[in-house]
Amino acid sequence: MIPAIAVTGASGGIGGRVARRLAGAGISQRLLGRDPSRLPDLPGAVKAPPASYGDAQAVRAAVDGARTLFLVSAHESADRVREHRSVVDAAVAAGVERIVYVSFLGAAPDATFTFARDHWHTEQHIRATGVPHTFLRDSFYQAAFPAMAGKDGVIRGPGGEGRVSAVAHEDIADAATAVLLAEVEGRGGHEGATYDLTGPRALSFAEIAAELSRAAGRPVTYVPQTREEAYASRAVYGAEPWEVEGWVSSYEAIANGEMEAVSDAVPRLTGRPATDFAEFLRENPGSYRHLLD
Repeated sequence: MIPAIAVTGASGGIGGRVARRLAGAGISQRLLGRDPSRLPDLPGAVKAPPASYGDAQAVRAAVDGARTLFLVSAHESADRVREHRSVVDAAVAAGVERIVYVSFLGAAPDATFTFARDHWHTEQHIRATGVPHTFLRDSFYQAAFPAMAGKDGVIRGPGGEGRVSAVAHEDIADAATAVLLAEVEGRGGHEGATYDLTGPRALSFAEIAAELSRAAGRPVTYVPQTREEAYASRAVYGAEPWEVEGWVSSYEAIANGEMEAVSDAVPRLTGRPATDFAEFLRENPGSYRHLLD
């Protein structure tokens, strides 16, 4: 019997893609999510009972019988690190022997991007369990950049002239699947490894705007902001302070050069080139539909 893989966030953008790829490879899975009705129907996949990241007992029951945990990070929240620790501890208690965690590029205790600090603390907790693990540190999603442009065709933020090596969801999913399948197929080789998953080049916001202009057929521009301007312009959303800090600090991290590294991990793991942002836009016109109205 092929060892089962527990896939968290299986109704989401990364977990769902990975689950479909594993099903296509004939791998048995346990799909986890807060709402099982939203989980995909896939051959060889069992929908686990409802399991939110903060419910250790539910997570332990949900992963029971799985050998590997594919852990997609929780939605950003003030308690995300605590939730991650709860999931990890529950999985280890259930007998999971391997954890593949979707982390973030530049994860560090003093990262400018506040959410990247969450990932570093989660990585440290996983390391402390002694369970074999692999960290996939993905860069910013390419899909996020079209959404940063308002309907007026302007991207605003304190990103300066920094560059970011944004990555496509499909590349992350292909790389993660390659890592997960390696052990199942007896190849291994990823224990203790940390892979930076990036696009093939690092772009400035001006270059991102230029690519969006070409794709949408209308001018899209980047307007740099100061920190004060960034906080003021986002106050209208009424978000919690920790969330606004995350939004603003993501631009500041790019300005500081913390997200400009370009890695060859995607082509090494998948056997094909990483997706360029221009290619992503050609293949996903829906991502910038708001710019066409």
